[in-house]
Amino acid sequence: MAVAAAGAGGAALGDAASAAGHAASGAADWRRRAGLAGAALGVAAAGAAAGVALERLTVGRGMRRKARLALDAAAPYGALRGAPGTATADDGTPLHYETEEPDTTEGGGAVPTVVFSHGYCLNQDSWHFQRAALRGRVRAVYWDQRGHGRSGRGAGPVSIDRLGRDLRAVVDAAAPEGPLVLVGHSMGGMTVMAFADQYPELVRDRVAAFAFLGTSSGRLAELTYGLPALPAHAVQRALPGVLRALGGRAELVERGRRATADLFAGLIKQYGFGSRDVDPVVARFAERMIEATPIDVVAEFYPAFAEHDKADALAALAETGVPVLALAGARDLVTPPSHTEAVAALLPGAELVVVPGGGHLVMLEHPDTVTARLVELLARAGVPALDDPGTAGRSG
Repeated sequence: MAVAAAGAGGAALGDAASAAGHAASGAADWRRRAGLAGAALGVAAAGAAAGVALERLTVGRGMRRKARLALDAAAPYGALRGAPGTATADDGTPLHYETEEPDTTEGGGAVPTVVFSHGYCLNQDSWHFQRAALRGRVRAVYWDQRGHGRSGRGAGPVSIDRLGRDLRAVVDAAAPEGPLVLVGHSMGGMTVMAFADQYPELVRDRVAAFAFLGTSSGRLAELTYGLPALPAHAVQRALPGVLRALGGRAELVERGRRATADLFAGLIKQYGFGSRDVDPVVARFAERMIEATPIDVVAEFYPAFAEHDKADALAALAETGVPVLALAGARDLVTPPSHTEAVAALLPGAELVVVPGGGHLVMLEHPDTVTARLVELLARAGVPALDDPGTAGRSG
């Protein structure tokens, strides 16, 4: 969700630069960089902006604001809570997690714990539909990655390996024994890969299955975000500097973000979902999670993706022979299905699922499909038989 998260800030970049320039000695340089950055991000935002412009011809700003407030009030999503806990990362950062227990423990033996790791600019609530469908039926742990949701920020640079160590801290605190099933979406999938790379003995001894959703084992610098090659390369070159600049003026950018809420919503729809007729309540739910991620957190995390390369780790993981689900939306512009297909290719025997019409937030857009595939994975991993989840996840 990097383009969407940065794009809304980029839309307000000129105003932020102008305000900051009056107080800073480097105003001219800032305005120059802001102009270049805004141009690059403007390419990414063009499709969304066109849709927003059309909407503005027929719907007033006050009406749009009332619609957002109504959606916020009506949405049941993100309200599910479990027993809270706090894990402490190796650098002292507090990591918030929540545990849900099964209603019964029939069948004897150790009950596997399913650990859900969310993606960039999201939080544990992104698993809302799966959580609703599975609660009371499995032991599950949902956690917020550092800087996201209710977890602490931490200090120093962020890396995918650090996120893997964070996951270890959560496992040690919330599921210190028994089998594990590790589920990760986008950045969360990368976190799981880093965990597996750093703790091969724990994986061999305890992990019963993996699920990788809309994620990548590397080569993220080659992403085009659905743009032609030249604009895509311009965005890739500009984005790290843009985010650093935005992160250094977080207060101004957050104000601009709010002022460009319509464009932000358009970007989320474009880069989060494969369908244009996605449920507006679900779309607004996604917006709220992403807009709640501070721009300086967005900036801190982004460089880690260019360095991410876990192809060798996955090749080693293949030797465990545990069941693996690799699932992607066919219209994912953030981590295209080719990246999930590459993950599956490195894990012979993995089940590859490409969801027709699905975007990056496939677990929100096609929750029944994702939940059903997870249930099948859990069955292969030896989790006691689960009833057909049907549409339980949609009820909230």
